[in-house]
Amino acid sequence: MVITKETVIGDILDEDMEVAPYFLEIGMHCLGCPASRGETIEEACSAHGTDADELVARLNAHFGNQ
Repeated sequence: MVITKETVIGDILDEDMEVAPYFLEIGMHCLGCPASRGETIEEACSAHGTDADELVARLNAHFGNQ
């Protein structure tokens, strides 16, 4: 799975729940909320004041897309 800032969080979690800690570590504690699962990484990072590019890079490394 290739991750971009437009990738929906729910799609990422459906692919591999083991990435949940990456979101939790940056303050996204609402992963079970239907609204958050429908957000893109860019939307969620904007709402939480975090760096979307950093999260995308970390997720892509996890999925082997370096």
